[in-house]
Amino acid sequence: MKFVLFHLMPYRHLDFVEAKKYRSAWTVLPNSMYDPAKGAEEYASYIEQLVSGERLGFDVIGVNEHHQTAYGLMPAPNLIASALIQRTKTVKIGVFGRALPLVNNPLTIAEEFSMLDNMSKGRLVVGFVRGIGAEYHSSGINPAFSHDRFHEAHDLIVKAWTQPGPFAFDGEHFSLNYANLWPRPVQSPHPRIWIPSQGSSETIHWAAAPERKYPFVVTFSTAEAVEKYLKSYSAEAHNFGYEASSDQLGWAAPIYVADTDERAREEAREPLERLFNDYLPMPWEMLIPPGYTSLASTKALAKVRTGLGVERQTLEQLIEKGTAIIGSPKTVRERIERMREKTGLGNMVCLLQFGTLSDELTQRNIERFATDVMPHLQDKKLATREAVPSA
Repeated sequence: MKFVLFHLMPYRHLDFVEAKKYRSAWTVLPNSMYDPAKGAEEYASYIEQLVSGERLGFDVIGVNEHHQTAYGLMPAPNLIASALIQRTKTVKIGVFGRALPLVNNPLTIAEEFSMLDNMSKGRLVVGFVRGIGAEYHSSGINPAFSHDRFHEAHDLIVKAWTQPGPFAFDGEHFSLNYANLWPRPVQSPHPRIWIPSQGSSETIHWAAAPERKYPFVVTFSTAEAVEKYLKSYSAEAHNFGYEASSDQLGWAAPIYVADTDERAREEAREPLERLFNDYLPMPWEMLIPPGYTSLASTKALAKVRTGLGVERQTLEQLIEKGTAIIGSPKTVRERIERMREKTGLGNMVCLLQFGTLSDELTQRNIERFATDVMPHLQDKKLATREAVPSA
């Protein structure tokens, strides 16, 4: 099993009382509530936390992309990745979440990632997403074109990485007379591509296709939904004529480890509830703008996200639903292992800083997880899992 030390880089100094006057911490929250001096210190602390992942044995240290929000201070994750590359030697660097439909020229993403792959000497792992619904409001991109722009941008980026240039690319949304990538990536044929998602049926089918076989990572979902979507991916692979490997199946979740379940809950309560009740919520028209998903996926997402980001969630509810993993080393190990046995899970994306969790508690959490949880799952052979039904 492989482990990713993942970070959202939230703005922890947010005035939550003042922020409640606005519909969401996304898009409409005035940037006058951001203090650049405090933000600069946040970046320094967060980079240190991620860099420690190499020393502690994580397979990947990962960042992502979000825009116009206190939820995550990484509108340009390639800049954070560049800083991490300079501070590390062997750990892989994951940029999980470049929102392809939001750019006007996807070739710039191909160029940036190729540079990072060269600078890291082949340590880059990338994640492609469509972006949170709110980001279509902040970018001005029509959400009805989200799927088409995503697929077209993906095709252009992969072609630029793998085919000699210059060549012309003439799509519905992106058109270039000269696509001629300098530099080319170090990894051949290109950096590994992961697909983080909350379970869109179209995304699962697309990622599992034999010509891609992209690792699929279920994010911020209940344990029931994680199991359902990972099994759906395996079923799609089976229908395509192959069996999905554990390396193609991932789960991203907030995790907190302490000596006992009681202490873990006490220390994680306020930061975790801040994440789900203050940073994450947005009204449905921001989360799923018209045209962003198919009707079937919209209904499925509404069912899965019952309460999540819509109504207030307590720590107990989040633990009970399996959205967060909080407890002693034994409790955390068992929760992950149970999902692994049910689904064949091979990639665990660990959000070990969340909400307002302090630097001290974050570093303690990272080290405790690396010492008392990770080694038990890295080397343990996977038990025979439940049969995967055909879709």
